[in-house]
Amino acid sequence: MPSLHWIGKEAVVNHHHAVPFHLLRDVPELSVGEPGAGNLIVQGDNLVALKALLPYYAGKVKCIYIDPPYNTGKENDGNGWVFNDRVTSPVIREWLGKTVGKEADDLSRHDKWLCMMYPRLALLKQFLAPDGVMFVSIDDIELPFLRILMDELFPHAQAKNRLACFIWETDGNFDNQAKVKNCHEYILAYSRCFEEFPPPPVIDATVGKDSKLFRPAIQNTIVKNGPKNPVSPIFLPAGFPAAFQEGRISARTDKWPHYDTDLDVCDGKLTKPATAKSGWSSKAICEEFIAGGFQPVLDSKGQKTRFVISATGAIETIKVRSDSQSHVISVIRDVGSTQNTSEALAEMGIKFTFPKPVGLISYLISMVSDKSALVLDTFAGSGTTAHAVMQLNKLDGGQRRFILAQLPYESDAQKEAGFSICQNLTAKRVKNVAEGYTTSNGERVEGLGGSFRFCELGEPLFDETGKIRASVRFADLARHVYFTETGEPLPEGSAGFSPLRHPQTTKATDNSMRPTLREVKRPEGRAPKSPLLGIHNGRAVCLLYNGILKDKSVDGGNALTQATLALLRAACDGQRVERLVVYGTSQRLSPARLKREGVTFKQIPYSIRIT
Repeated sequence: MPSLHWIGKEAVVNHHHAVPFHLLRDVPELSVGEPGAGNLIVQGDNLVALKALLPYYAGKVKCIYIDPPYNTGKENDGNGWVFNDRVTSPVIREWLGKTVGKEADDLSRHDKWLCMMYPRLALLKQFLAPDGVMFVSIDDIELPFLRILMDELFPHAQAKNRLACFIWETDGNFDNQAKVKNCHEYILAYSRCFEEFPPPPVIDATVGKDSKLFRPAIQNTIVKNGPKNPVSPIFLPAGFPAAFQEGRISARTDKWPHYDTDLDVCDGKLTKPATAKSGWSSKAICEEFIAGGFQPVLDSKGQKTRFVISATGAIETIKVRSDSQSHVISVIRDVGSTQNTSEALAEMGIKFTFPKPVGLISYLISMVSDKSALVLDTFAGSGTTAHAVMQLNKLDGGQRRFILAQLPYESDAQKEAGFSICQNLTAKRVKNVAEGYTTSNGERVEGLGGSFRFCELGEPLFDETGKIRASVRFADLARHVYFTETGEPLPEGSAGFSPLRHPQTTKATDNSMRPTLREVKRPEGRAPKSPLLGIHNGRAVCLLYNGILKDKSVDGGNALTQATLALLRAACDGQRVERLVVYGTSQRLSPARLKREGVTFKQIPYSIRIT
């Protein structure tokens, strides 16, 4: 597999590992509806936002859609267009300078674009579930580079993780001065694991309702002759079903299949056995059908399949279509236009040119069969992805959730004016779509329903010296420790589990008493207070921090002692544990005792990965 090299690659290829973990800070006044519903908008640099979200959502996202800058070289035209299409925003300029160093001044715009994209794509991949899919919109300027880059990040022996390079016919205006009028863009689609990604349960939007794709069953002959289908016999016993009630098919050798005797049919079944000879497309499954007493069998796509003899003597397969058919082609048409979407946004009081149409993103998301899928977009722009999620949920009763991330500003002018893209465009549009709005003509547009939590990026978990910040609570550190130790999010029900919500602090009534794990009460709707974070592949991960046992004496609390070790063992509650990994401020057990007990002790903060 070829790889791509550019100036600055060495500086950024592992940069996503070095990005520090940040806290997420709730902004309740910018949230809408029930904040615990699972939808989230994060304001901030998407690279830092991705790292902050990773301990919550690694491996849990079924669909990622991003619409990164196309790198056309065009900047803000001064007429209110909020995105420039070069990698020159203040945040990106500052990031390139810090990450790439002096060499950044010598980068071409393509080098800069690749430096910006690589660590973000590398982090995004970690969010995908095994059966997840990522869609990336792009035009022909960066398409060749992006395709090689993603082939590198999503390796497969036959490059099958690259599901498609969709061509989207944009249905919009094009440059009449151009020598060749460009009326399409591209969408690259990559799976995390090709073998795990199921056939998309959607039919192309241009397929007419009278198409055979909408018929309840598929009927085709299995007679197929050619070099790959040598002639072989199939024995048809008496009782083999026919597609007609009564009649006779004469023995023959002049057309396929050949029959060695006359076939008599009565009451829709063969009255006596016969042998058919031909080349076959589905011989094995037909013989499985016969061996099973003519009961329907499942084909490779899970479709119920049976076989019949037609009046012409052909052996045909009849497959009952599943409720969700798959017919996706590589050219996408008739899903809306940017022009119509811009006009719709203008009715909300939002000026945004070239937004992706809701129909396009809805179509892409509908390729994921899970109607409760988590959908992620970290180049959120005007919030089309959230709109598409809410619209799909309204149409099919799904419970999909969205996570959006968006920079607060794309230019120095926006920064100086205090104009936040995330607040004034992204969140505003999602709020309008959820709650409804009144157009400039006074027409009321009803909301689709839905809610979201609005967050900003907070401070890093660790200060400049590597120490844990005083503001970090047990739940924050628990997520970080468990993720860096196992590579997976903290399990639901674990200590400190509360999605993007700081647990309330409670005061112990008597610090002189050392409670057992069973004495720590579980508040309604909250995870139990326990130093056991979870058990992963036989490895129990525990955290002694911030007085989790309500005992800060040298003999307990944040220190690993005989007493706390006994509590940790009890917390495992008979589960299979091969090794105990304990994070704490200190420990009072000998190396021999730790080895004998199968305990690995990691001292806080020195043994905690900062990035």
